[in-house]
Amino acid sequence: MTISLGELLVREHIITRTQLAQAISRQKKEGGRLGEMLVSLGFISPDALDRFFQSTPPIPRKVAQTGLNDIFLIELMLKTAYFEAGVFTLAGMAQSMCLPTSVVDELVEQAKADRLVAVRAAGGMGRTALVYELTEAGRQRAEAALTQSQYAGPAPVPVEDYSLMVARQSIRQIEVDEPWVRGSLNHLVLSDAMIAQLGPAMNSGRSLFLYGPPGTGKSSVAEAMARALPGEVYIPHAIVIDGQVIRVFDAETHTPAERAAHKGPQLDLDASLTHDPRWLLCRRPCVMVGGELEMHALDLDYDPVSKFYEAPVHMKAANGVFILDDFGRQMVAPRILLNRWIVPLERGTDFLSLHTGKKFEVPFDQITIFCTNLKPSELVDEAFLRRIRHKIKVDYQTEPEYFEILRHVCEYEGIAYDAKAANYLVDTYYRKTGRHYVGSHPRDLVDQIVDRARYMKIKPELTKAAIDAAVANYFVEL
Repeated sequence: MTISLGELLVREHIITRTQLAQAISRQKKEGGRLGEMLVSLGFISPDALDRFFQSTPPIPRKVAQTGLNDIFLIELMLKTAYFEAGVFTLAGMAQSMCLPTSVVDELVEQAKADRLVAVRAAGGMGRTALVYELTEAGRQRAEAALTQSQYAGPAPVPVEDYSLMVARQSIRQIEVDEPWVRGSLNHLVLSDAMIAQLGPAMNSGRSLFLYGPPGTGKSSVAEAMARALPGEVYIPHAIVIDGQVIRVFDAETHTPAERAAHKGPQLDLDASLTHDPRWLLCRRPCVMVGGELEMHALDLDYDPVSKFYEAPVHMKAANGVFILDDFGRQMVAPRILLNRWIVPLERGTDFLSLHTGKKFEVPFDQITIFCTNLKPSELVDEAFLRRIRHKIKVDYQTEPEYFEILRHVCEYEGIAYDAKAANYLVDTYYRKTGRHYVGSHPRDLVDQIVDRARYMKIKPELTKAAIDAAVANYFVEL
């Protein structure tokens, strides 16, 4: 079950329910964020609010503090050891399971008492130097557990803890200003009017609809702002609900902001831990999908062989940005796809289903950006557009913007920018033909010039001959 910011502040006794009601009442009248209302009313200090949002997952020192069943953890340990030839040390198992050694030590002692593991050898002084191995009973227990789920490795966190952390790290708490917007987009050529629209949209932490002709930079704008988002968030390796494991961390999507805490032998193996190692501190995620997106990617992906789940693509974007590029080009009808998003966009929660039939709720905390070069009227109805906070048209570039983009591209490719040649390109192939100034054209045309120069083994230059050859290969008369 997802929890709103206000409810979470009440639950942790930071504010009272009466204060929350007053803040919500003011928010409805004045707009803005709930946190801002609480601060303005004097119910919470700015520093206390910042500390709340910067919460760190506490380090569990005992099995009971993990929020997981001890039987679940012991079987996870046995499966992990089974895949490591049945032999392990406390330090190695702690690293594999992403748990403090104190927790693993407690699990090992319980497994020893149940005759599931035994000491194989002593590599030195102290318990941390002991080498353990699975007993025959331990191997049988591991094999039995593997028939239920082959998941092994990092211990998951309870889905309730996941929901609480997502609420604390909400994307809606970010604050961006005009310098940030300009800085994140400084490699693109955009008008002041466009920047004035994009700033409030990103600062709102809500959905955004970018539409306009192809090649005008919608995808580039969306990705640039998403990649530049400030702040870091904690992402779990996996979560668990009803004993079912869902893997969340994805190395292709999430970028860790720090290395693992375990850095070699030391007297206290947990001394370097700064937070619960089941969580990774990462940059705010940016997930971008295009025409390949299918409906099943928005649901839990259950592997009937390994018998655990992969989180859906949008869930991996929690506390970050989810970009649906080339919207309308997917195999599934746009309206069917959009119907999947209506409730999450409006309520901030999503519902997922296990293969057992059980449904559960997870937070839907992300900036969702739809990018399309199709007419909005062909894709969505007014009811859906109402649920998208910001709608911004990214139109064709102006002539001065086209020149500026061409200059940037030439500089990036190490080609001298020739103003006369650039004017020849614009006059011959745009002014006289009535062709629109499309922001992607300069990059594509310069790529053509570079390809030709490499083939001819000459230095790439912005000349009339090179431009004519590039245009002949690039533009198609439809």
